[in-house]
This record gives sequence, structure tokens and C-alpha cells, in this order.
Amino acid sequence: MAKHARNAFVGAQPPTPPGGTSRCRQGENADALASGAAALGAAALRGEVQDVAAPVQGEAGADPQAAQVLAGQASAPAEPIAPTCGVGAPATGVRARPVMSGCDADSSAAGHSAGTSAEGAAGAEAEGRSATTLTTPAGDSPQDTEAPAAPPAAPVEAPVEAAAEVETSAGAEAAVEPQTPHEDLPEPELPTAAGSEARWSGVLPEGPPYFTGRRRELRQLRGEIDRPGLDILRGKLPRSCRVLLVAGRPGSGRTSLAVRLAQRLAERYPDGQFFARITDGGGRPVPMERIVGELFGPSARRQSRLMPYDPAAVLRAAVANRRVILVLDDVTHANQLLPLLLDEPGCLVIATSEGPLPGIPDIRPCTLGGLDTVACAELLAHTIGSTRVTCDPTAVEALAEACAGNPTALRLIGGWLAVRPGTSVTDTVLVLSNVPDDTAAAAVTSPPVARAFRLVHDTMGRLAARLLRMLACAPEGIVDAHIASSLAGCALGEAQSALADFVRYGLLYPDGDVVPQTPQYRLPRWLRPLLTHLVAACERPTELRLARARMLERTVRLLQSCRGVAEPPGSPARALVQELPRALRFPSADVAACWLRRRLPVLLGAARAAAADGELDTLARRLIAALVRALETYGGNNDATSEASELYELHGLALSLAERRALPRDKAAALINLADLDAAADRTQKAIERYRAALDAARAGEDGSAAGRALEALGKVYLALGDGLRAADWYDRALVLRQSQGDLAGQARLHGRLGALHTIEQQYEAALREWRAAAALYRRLHDHAGHGRALAELSRVQEYAGYPEEALRTVREALHCARKVGDAELEGAALLRMAETLERLGDPAGAALQRVAVQGLPAARAQVRSA
Repeated sequence: MAKHARNAFVGAQPPTPPGGTSRCRQGENADALASGAAALGAAALRGEVQDVAAPVQGEAGADPQAAQVLAGQASAPAEPIAPTCGVGAPATGVRARPVMSGCDADSSAAGHSAGTSAEGAAGAEAEGRSATTLTTPAGDSPQDTEAPAAPPAAPVEAPVEAAAEVETSAGAEAAVEPQTPHEDLPEPELPTAAGSEARWSGVLPEGPPYFTGRRRELRQLRGEIDRPGLDILRGKLPRSCRVLLVAGRPGSGRTSLAVRLAQRLAERYPDGQFFARITDGGGRPVPMERIVGELFGPSARRQSRLMPYDPAAVLRAAVANRRVILVLDDVTHANQLLPLLLDEPGCLVIATSEGPLPGIPDIRPCTLGGLDTVACAELLAHTIGSTRVTCDPTAVEALAEACAGNPTALRLIGGWLAVRPGTSVTDTVLVLSNVPDDTAAAAVTSPPVARAFRLVHDTMGRLAARLLRMLACAPEGIVDAHIASSLAGCALGEAQSALADFVRYGLLYPDGDVVPQTPQYRLPRWLRPLLTHLVAACERPTELRLARARMLERTVRLLQSCRGVAEPPGSPARALVQELPRALRFPSADVAACWLRRRLPVLLGAARAAAADGELDTLARRLIAALVRALETYGGNNDATSEASELYELHGLALSLAERRALPRDKAAALINLADLDAAADRTQKAIERYRAALDAARAGEDGSAAGRALEALGKVYLALGDGLRAADWYDRALVLRQSQGDLAGQARLHGRLGALHTIEQQYEAALREWRAAAALYRRLHDHAGHGRALAELSRVQEYAGYPEEALRTVREALHCARKVGDAELEGAALLRMAETLERLGDPAGAALQRVAVQGLPAARAQVRSA
């Protein structure tokens, strides 16, 4: 009882311990290819191939004046961050009902009926069918896409197996059952991880709704899964997962193929299929901690970023005794892949890379070349319609050869032709041949992609071309209408329309909707270096800096709106939201929280880029401060510990800015915030070092508030370590500082902490002095609640010291203060304290009366039951 009452009365309790270039396949038989193109034309004339085309629909708004933004970073002061005290496929047309091509022969178990595929032109003519297909991006490259195919003239004799491709002869493509042209084929449903405690977040992207070609590569990769590995050949049991590598230049369709393979193997690996990009939009490796967090949700991110655990161990524990597929996109070095390899023999890792990855044991590579001519014709037919393709099959073949069968180059040319219905394929071949070669651009991607991109860019309107170039500055390669309009300095509606056009061209692909009004898009991996090269050649550095300044200013205002919509009506932050343009406001706090959660990687990328720029430090500081406050506002809606990793990075960026600009006050605030996070993660020694550094910086900047905060935090850390002597010393120093500043509230708080410390050390006389001083200060401040809690704590110490009569008088004063302010919890605790004291004085009847009085206090009933 005494222990419970003691806990109820603590006003300032002693703190607890803180917790190589793609080439077109030249070995194809020329006659067979020509026959295939003719078959495609015949099918189109019979009306079996449909022309598919539909626009992508894309609020008008104005951007702040650019000159004011740049001028403001020199004049507008950036407020320092206060210490926290511990804190799919592009819509290039109407989606045709998919008919699976020969590469889908193994998907019957997932509810798919297979389509028929032919070997060369002879098979295509014999079966009398043709499929129109398109490859569109699913990561860094176009996704492979399927369009309706005509039913075959003759049935297929070979049955289709669900677990393996069926070959009609040696080297032949898989034969599949016919499919009616208008029958809907749903995509296989991807199962989630069975038995997982947390909801894993790194699931596969939707993948391509259509697919063409790559049957040989799919068969090769599927065959490599069951071939014996090195361990089996040595007579040992397999000790690790099988690793497949899809190698190809950016834009070759490597990501589409990897995702497609993972989807096709869903039933074989029922515990989940997961996807992670391990290289960011700027070409930098993604830290392993972030990859694990994105794959397995907040719980894994919390352990890997804040706790002293190895992220690789967290990854292994998450997939233990499971059969999962892990698709790792855009691997640039073997050292990125090695820590992510799974020790479960029943798991599969599919990696995509530009070239081989020496150093990975028993990796099974598959190198992508160009699409064959039939697949290229199908891709173009899906984009521009079958009529323009079948009218000139020779030009289609020439175009496929000019593009080296590269799906990205063909997709760009198809988008260019789609907006020019009067241009023939023959004319396009001539125009493309006149595009000059750009050696520098071809060095960062394949020459066909560089040439096709230059054709598309040079024939755009002036505004659209400049907006496209400015997308090179988009953080993390993610863009929405707000980012695009601020980078280009145009209206919001113009930016939305331009982004929709870029999707039709294949230059962007949707990355999901944050809210319906603001869809966001991702730049393909192959596009970023081309835009960077073009920006360096066409834009002046001052214009780029101005564009970045506009983008940062817009982002700051969005974060202010995000935070303000969650504040109560009448607050300053809520009033600031009403002054913003309507396009920058959020309709509700839930929408703002969703926006913040989905846009957090982009916002962090913007903060990193701004801090690394060196010329926009004021805007960078404002952005970091706004993002920290927004995260703290919505911290209660999510796992607060998982958000601490983002806060840790943001405070680290603020520290680097403060050191570069020689701002001691900002440096002290950033160090205190970092130390608070270190202390919460049990990095005690690191926290002590940072608190001491913050104390030095606060003294250099004459920031008494930060200095007092650092002194108090040092006392708290040493108290958590069990070093009461050092804790008392730091608390005494903080008390002297608060006394010199005339901070009565700070003095009262520190007297209470010293009193609690002395009570723990059983130095009751010293504790009584401190609690009397704390009570007197709270009385001077007219803080009746604080005064009552200090008196209650004083009563407890008096009882420990052997003064029960004084303890009874003191607790009556505490009860009077509690009733004055209407604090039912404090009143109940005081009544319980009085009952215990009366029992010690030999008055059980009086103690019973006090307990009965507590029953009428709702806030204290739980305390009575527990007592």
C-alpha cells in the first residue's frame, strides 16, 4: 500500500532507465520473321487484333514567386528545431483483356488459361493467330504487356503443366491451350506471409498486366531453380537459398521479367513474394536497415534501426522456416546482395543487375537481349494499333532492328507515333535515322534508348520539354504535380497535363495514389541519367537552383498544411493553413497522415538533397524543421519507435547544417535531439557524449535553455546508470543555472528531481529540504496541481523519515490543493496516502473512511482496486 501511494504522489519522480549493351537476336530466321509479320497482318485484317488507345486524365494552382524564394533564404531566419525531450503499368491505353502468350504456360494453376504460342512463322501461320503486346515499365523498364489474340485455327495437342513449360520440340517455344479473344483472365492472387505477426509491406508491385516474349528466358530461369546446386554436387544438403540473376541494361525489361517470374511462382512459394529496390533514384545504395524495414514493416525497422541488432539477423529471423521469394531490384555490386541472401533452402532470391555479380556463390544468371521481331511488332501494335503495323511489316522489322529490339526504345517510339496518327512507321524509321548520335548519352544507357529519347524530347513542346528536364531534380525519382509545377514554375494544371502525357510516352509510370487528386509517378531507372545529362547541357546553374528553391518552398508549405490540419481550431498552426492556397490544403487529418506516410521517403530525399546542395541551407533548415514537427504531430498514429529512425536522420542533417553554417544554438538543439534518441535506444555512452557536446555548444551560443536541458538530461542518464552521485551533481549544476536565469518552474522541477534522488538514496533529510523548496516554488507560481503533488511527495518522505503526524498534516494540505483544482486523480492519491498514514497512527476506522471516500472518485477507483 505504501509503495502504491508513493507512486501516486510522485511529482518529479526519479526517471526510469530509457528504455553489357542489349543486342537484337540476330540468329532468328529471316523468312520466319517475315512470315510472322505477315501472319500478324492477316490477323489484323480479320479483325482479331484490336487497336487500343486512351488518354490518361491528369487542380490549377499558382506557384510562389521564384525571386522571393531565393531572396528569402538570405533574409528569412530559420527557426531552430526545439529539443524533443526524448522523443503498375502506365495508362497508355484501354486495358485489353489479357490473353496469355506462350510464356504463361505454367500459370494454369493460378486460374489462368494459357494462350497458344508458335515456333517461328510456320507455327504462327498454322495456328492462324496473332497477339498484340506491349512492354511497359515495372521498376526501371517497360512492363511486358499482352493484348487480345485471335483463337487458333487448330487445337493444340500438347497439354500444359502447371509446374513446368511444355516444349513441342527441342528448342521450341511452349505450346499452350487456345483462349477466346474476349475471355477475362484474372491475375494470380499473391498470398501473404503465413503466420507472420506483423504485416509485411515490401510486397510485389502489381507487375505487367500484359506480357510478350521472354519465353526462353522464363524457361531458363525456372529450370535453374531445380537444378542441383554446389552443395548437392558436393554431397551436402543445401544450406542457402537459390539465387537467380536477371542481367541487362536499364530499359531492357529486367525488372518486368523478375516480377513476372515471381508472380508465376507464387504457389510454389506460398509464404510471400517481396520486392525491394536496393539502389535509390540517385544511384546510391539503399542502407540495409531501410531495406529490411520496407520489406517487413515497422517492427523489423524498429529492431534494425534503433536496437543493437544486426539487420541481416532480423531478415533471417523474419523468413525462418518459410518459403518466400525476394526480388531485389537494381543491384550494382555484390556487396549489396550478399547480406540479403537468405539461409533458408526453400527460399528464392531474384536479383536484377546491369552485369554479372562476381562473388555471389552459385548464382544463376540470365542475360537479356532484345525482343524478337514478332514481339516487337506486337508491342507496337498494342501502342499504335494493329492497322499501322500490318500495313508495312517491312518498316516494322526495320524499326525493330533500328531499336535493337529494346523494349524501352520501342515503347518511346510507340508513344511518339500514338500522338501522331498521320505518321507512318516508314516515316518514323527515316526520322529516327536522322537523329544524331549522342556519345555521352549513349554511355549512360543503351544507344537505341538514347536515340529514341532524344527524338521524343526534341519534338515536344517547349514547356513540356523543360518540365521533363527538370524532373531530374525530383527527390528519389518520385514526382507529383506539386513537385513538377514548382520545378518548372508553371501552373498546377499544366503540370498535371504534362505528367499524363509523359505516362503515355512511357517516360513515367504511376507509383500509386496518395489521394485521388494528387497521383504520383516514378522515373524509370534508365531515364534519370539521360535527364541529368540533358539538364547539364540545356539549363543554367542559377535556373536549377531556382527550381530547387521553388520545390523546397512548396514542400515546406505542404508540411505546414499537413501539420496544421491536425491542430485544434484556433491554434496558430491551424490559422496558417487557412492562409495557404486551396491546392495546398488537406481536407482532413486522415488524408494528411496518409500523405505524410506515403511521401516520407520523398520528403527525406528532399531533405538530404537540400542539405547536400550547400546553397539552400536556409530552406533546408526550414524543411527539416517542418518535417520533424509533422512527424511528431502524427507520431501517435503510427509506431513512434519506427519513426525515431527518420527523426534520427533528420536531426543528423540539421547538425551538419549547423556545423557548416557555424550556428551553435542549432547545433546544441540537434545534439540534444540526437542524444535523446540515443538514450531511448540504450546507446547510453553515445548519449552522454552528445549531451556534453550540446552543453559546450549551448554555452558558446549563450543558450541557457539548451544548456539547462543538457544538464538535466545528463543527470537523468547517470541516474539510469545507477550513479546517483554524478546524477545529483548534474542536477545541482542545472539548478544553479535555472536560479541564475530566474526560471522558477525549472527550479521547482529540479528540486523535485533532487528530492526523488535523495529519497532513492534514503537521504531523507536532504529529500525533505528539496521537496519543501519545490512546494514553495509551486505556491509562488500559483500552480496548485504542482503544489499538491509536491506536498504529497513531501508527506511520503516525512512518513519514511519517521514523522507520521507531520505527514498527516502535509497530506491534508495536498488534498486541499487537489480539490481546489478539481484533480480527481490527485485527490484519490491523497486520500489513499491519508488512509495509510492513519493506519500507521493506529486509526483503522479513519483509514476506512478515507478509502470509502475514494470509491466516489472515478479516477481513483482503479487505484483502489489495485491496492
